[in-house]
Amino acid sequence: MSNLRLHLTDPQAARPARPSMPLGRHLIEAGAIKNSDLIHALDLQNHIDAPLGEILMAEGLAKPLDVLQALADQHNTQLIDLRDDPPQPGLGHRLPASLCLEYRAVAWLDMGGSLIVATSQPHRFATLRRALGDRAPAILPVIASDQQIQDAITRTYGDELAHMAANRVPAAISCRNWTMAGRSRQIWALALLAPALIALFAAPMLTLTLATLFAFVTLLMTTVLKASALWSQITHKTPDAPLPFVAQRAMPYRLPRVSIMVPLLKEKEIAGALVTRLNKLTYPKSLLDVVLVLEETDVTTKKTLARTTLPPWISVISVPARGGLTTKPRALNYALDFCKGSIIGVWDAEDAPEPDQLERVVSRFHTAPENVACLQGILDYYNPRANWLARCFTIEYAAWWRVLLPGVARLGLVIPLGGTTLFFRRKILEKLAGWDAHNVTEDADLGVRLARAGYVTELLPTVTFEEANCRLWPWVRQRSRWLKGFLITWCVHMRDPVQLLRDLGWVRFMGVQTMLLATVAQFTCAPLLWSFWLAVFGARHPVEQTLGSGALWSMVVVFILSATLNLGLSLVAVHGKTHRHLMWWVFTTPFYYPLGALAAFKALHEFVVSPFFWDKTEHGVTPLQAPQAPALPKAAPQVIPTAPYPQLVFRRHDQMHRPDDIPERARA
Repeated sequence: MSNLRLHLTDPQAARPARPSMPLGRHLIEAGAIKNSDLIHALDLQNHIDAPLGEILMAEGLAKPLDVLQALADQHNTQLIDLRDDPPQPGLGHRLPASLCLEYRAVAWLDMGGSLIVATSQPHRFATLRRALGDRAPAILPVIASDQQIQDAITRTYGDELAHMAANRVPAAISCRNWTMAGRSRQIWALALLAPALIALFAAPMLTLTLATLFAFVTLLMTTVLKASALWSQITHKTPDAPLPFVAQRAMPYRLPRVSIMVPLLKEKEIAGALVTRLNKLTYPKSLLDVVLVLEETDVTTKKTLARTTLPPWISVISVPARGGLTTKPRALNYALDFCKGSIIGVWDAEDAPEPDQLERVVSRFHTAPENVACLQGILDYYNPRANWLARCFTIEYAAWWRVLLPGVARLGLVIPLGGTTLFFRRKILEKLAGWDAHNVTEDADLGVRLARAGYVTELLPTVTFEEANCRLWPWVRQRSRWLKGFLITWCVHMRDPVQLLRDLGWVRFMGVQTMLLATVAQFTCAPLLWSFWLAVFGARHPVEQTLGSGALWSMVVVFILSATLNLGLSLVAVHGKTHRHLMWWVFTTPFYYPLGALAAFKALHEFVVSPFFWDKTEHGVTPLQAPQAPALPKAAPQVIPTAPYPQLVFRRHDQMHRPDDIPERARA
């Protein structure tokens, strides 16, 4: 037993009780901070919902160890180091995992019938004691750092929490009941493919005609959706660009804590750059809870983080490797329980958000109706000039995020969420059971589930920059995962199409069919649609032989109009100042989209063989640049008015305090 544990068990060695003093006074008496530092932190605390100690650490005014020692002195207890003195084995049953997560506590030592509990939030210890009731009438606190508490919870309850993360979404609306082996899917695939091949050999013209008709119907569906979205954007008068977020002195509400989860996997270089980008955020760091989420077996990222100095507002969660499933949504579900904020966000490792993005998010959530559950930011690429593939990818993203999705939102259709720059009201996210851990496009699935539950997703005019996939095979792998996930999501929600229709209504129901099924079908059936060019150049087409020339040329006209619409939509998306250099490259995109057919065939193969396989997108290929946030075109989403936000003074760690920084009332 360590000396510290002997000290705790020796009544004669117990420290005498001292009069309770505020935390700030303990720090001043210990020489850890100055009076001016305390006044500055107290003034900030009047406007933001954060404990004083966290404000002092986030502002760089006090060292974490000094704050922890002051907390121990304030509550007349001991400061311990769980790395050197870990919890006694076998105490997990004494405290439920849910209470440990809620109160940032873990059972540390059984001392003669009394339970010593390590906590990073001693001010909530009395509430924890009441929550336990008769199960633990005698519990005593000791102090440990929040990161050590998190690590101890993972070691003690990791298996239980990992199982919950993998099975959080109800089975009825999850794809997890598809067996990992995939034998039944292979049988079904063979049962569908064999008759198709037999029909192709027995009646080739009729079979090709039916396949072409299916491709044409899905083409018509996507064309109508794109035309409607474009028309909605063109006819809706909006400003040329989002209004700047202007900080104001008056503030009608206290700012909430925001938790941002950043999943990492096999990252060699991204961690340092990520911290640099996050440091540029202007939201108060004492209200910012950034959680880096990595797999327990990810040695590469662990070594990278070991070389990186993390500020106190960034923590690391290591997800236990249980059950053979290692997906992003499972990791997000696991980390969600460790988040502290009432607003939950998700960024990718390579993201570069606008500095004021969180202010916009908090302000919109404050003014939005309660049924607005999710805010989706706009995604853009910082490396559009890397090569031709990056240029075309940027054009495609611009068309999706700046024209199509805003139009879809304005039409009231279901928005399939993107995987990053997502922000949720925590209570609603937990009510919906988070993400489907087995779905490789968990974001699109969650967007459908939000709509089915009656909640609203809004697009927020704030931009996050990420890295365009500028290499061919990684691009195919990424796109195949997206298409596979769209197909999985469609299959899950179409288990009971009648109920889906009741939940969404006819218009949104057809929107889901178009956004999910028709999108996958368009890439898969692309060769059939390309065959229309044979008719244009005078060759005989199967449709002409079975349905006649009138039907054929009607399809050809729609095909050409659809291709023209795609070009027009892309031109509208990139006509702004920032993307104008891509205007001429739009006319090369007809050679870009056929790459999606290769990705679609790969997606179909994985859908049958390995539906849960997560094909990771590679990051760090192109060095991060510092682009300016592009102005949204006239077809941009309507600017959401922002609530007033205080022009508070948040100092950098290396800034000295000036007397004029202290408010007059505080100096008095």
